[in-house]
Amino acid sequence: MHKSNLKKDDIYSLIKRAQTGETKAMEELIKRVQKQIYAIFYHLIEKKEDISDLTQEALLKMAKTLPQLKELKSFKSWLNKIITNLYYDYARKNPNKFIELDDEKFNEIKDKFGCEPGEKCLFSEMEKLIKSALMTLPKDLRITLILREYEGLSYDDIAKITQTALGTVKSRISRARLKLQNELKEFI
Repeated sequence: MHKSNLKKDDIYSLIKRAQTGETKAMEELIKRVQKQIYAIFYHLIEKKEDISDLTQEALLKMAKTLPQLKELKSFKSWLNKIITNLYYDYARKNPNKFIELDDEKFNEIKDKFGCEPGEKCLFSEMEKLIKSALMTLPKDLRITLILREYEGLSYDDIAKITQTALGTVKSRISRARLKLQNELKEFI
């Protein structure tokens, strides 16, 4: 067993060590990526229980298939591919678990400013509005936009992960941004 401090190891060292079966390295790797995975699902799915379940499922799949990862530098893309596939599976199995916001529902969300004034309240409400607006996007637009805006992936990486043409990725991101801008126009 390698005796370095795992918390100080870079992500690639952890991956290598976890691939060899080092349990503590796998645990540290999971600690480092679980918040990121949760955050992606948070922006894609409404129900908190489903977000937690999918996060756990992604972590298990990551741990189980990590030894098969050949290129350490592609870890982030590889992990995003796992997340994307789980999201698409979830969307197929649960078509009615996505928010459908009509004007009445959207106005109800906008009227829920029942907290103290201040930046924290405003940020929290804005975050809810953005998430609600994201939930109105079709699943293909939503995942593409999340991978670009929240994960910072390149168009090429997104095309590989979603197995779509580069032009399709660009088009989806553009359409998603326009739809979000339209949904949030009275706030921005």
